Amino acid sequence: MDLWNRFWNNTSPVSGQVLLFRQPLPSIQIQNLNVFLLPSNIPLKEVSSQHQDSQNIVVPSKCRLIQGQSYRVDCQEASLIQPETEDFDLDFGPNYHPTFQIHLPINTTTVAVTVRDHKNTEVWNRKVYLTDAAPRNEDPQRLQSPSAENLLLSVRTQFVEGVSEPVLNQLLDFLLQECVINQREMESARAKTRADRAQAVIDMVRGKGTEASSVLIDRLCQLDLHLSRTLNLM
Repeated sequence: MDLWNRFWNNTSPVSGQVLLFRQPLPSIQIQNLNVFLLPSNIPLKEVSSQHQDSQNIVVPSKCRLIQGQSYRVDCQEASLIQPETEDFDLDFGPNYHPTFQIHLPINTTTVAVTVRDHKNTEVWNRKVYLTDAAPRNEDPQRLQSPSAENLLLSVRTQFVEGVSEPVLNQLLDFLLQECVINQREMESARAKTRADRAQAVIDMVRGKGTEASSVLIDRLCQLDLHLSRTLNLM
């Protein structure tokens, strides 16, 4: 255990995910938005199976988190957020409880949720649409699958027109590093003009599925806040 703790020290960021689950409570005219800070390799299906009275809200979830570091959640529309702060743990189950709970009026349809670290640095920010609950017999992972690809498809033209060459090059480097693309694909894209390169990047990543598309969205949000907000990716 001591060796494990030394390895996961509080200065080493790990790949994390922020999962959101909406829990309507119509009898008291509120809805809970339950926020889970988890390691990225925890399957969504495992978390969903323990919260069948709630709806998973699909948003790009990837972020970087630090073991033992304190985090808080901001949501301007909330009537209550509890707890005020919480430490991130490498929680691999078997039980998955919300890290934070956001109380919202029952008729709230859109919120902005931000996760900040102990230095008030924004580590995750998304615009969240609260919709009617999905059928409980649906597989949440299946429902999630088309979302990231469709999101990229819906902003394809604006992305190609708006993304800068330096950001494109950083995206390519990151996608190679994360094994989303291979060396040949990166070199082929780099040989193109800026616009053609942007088309190649977004089409290539969309073709690789949900996880790859989510990686591109998350990295773009980190590299170019203005463009990401213009494309409503945050």
